[in-house]
Amino acid sequence: MTTSASVPASSGSVTVGHGTVTDRLVDANEQYAGAFTDPGMDARPVLRVAVVACMDARLDLHAALGLELGDCHTVRNAGGVVTDDVIRSLTISQRALGTRSVVLIHHTNCGLESITEEFRHDLEMEVGQRPAWAVESFRDVDQDVRQSMQRVRTSPFLLHTDDVRGFVFDVKTGLLREIDPA
Repeated sequence: MTTSASVPASSGSVTVGHGTVTDRLVDANEQYAGAFTDPGMDARPVLRVAVVACMDARLDLHAALGLELGDCHTVRNAGGVVTDDVIRSLTISQRALGTRSVVLIHHTNCGLESITEEFRHDLEMEVGQRPAWAVESFRDVDQDVRQSMQRVRTSPFLLHTDDVRGFVFDVKTGLLREIDPA
C-alpha cells in the first residue's frame, strides 16, 4: 500500500516541494479533472446505505467495503460516534435520498480512547470559550459501537432503523468485527 505518510508533521502548514499540502491537493484535483467525465448519477446511493465511520486516515472505507463511487453515503467524524450532526446527516440521507441501511464503523487504536472530556476544559482555558460539543471519548470501543447503534435505532427522525449494524475495523488486519447490539 502506498501512502503519503512520509510527509513530516509540523505545526502550521506542511510544505511539499514548493507549496503547501493544500497546493498539492489542488494540483491533484487539476489532474483528476483533466480526465474526469460526468458519471451521470445523482446523489441517491445505489446500495441505499449510509456508512458512519471514524475520520482516521488509516480507514480506506471504499476499498475495505468493496464500494464504488455512488454506492453509499459516507459520514465521518472523530470516533465515528453518532452525534446530533450525524443524526442530521442520516435523516437527510434517509428522508430525502432514499437510504435504508446504516453501517457504523469504529476501529482499534482510536485516538478517542486516549483523551477525555477534560480536553474541552483545556480548550476553554486556552481560548477563553468552552466548546458547545462533547468530545465523545470512550474507553471500550465495543460499548461505544453499541451506544452508537442505540442512538440510531431510537432517533425519532430516522424512518429506517431495522437494518443498523455496527463493526470495529482492526487497523492491523483490515478486518471488520461485528458488534452484537445486546
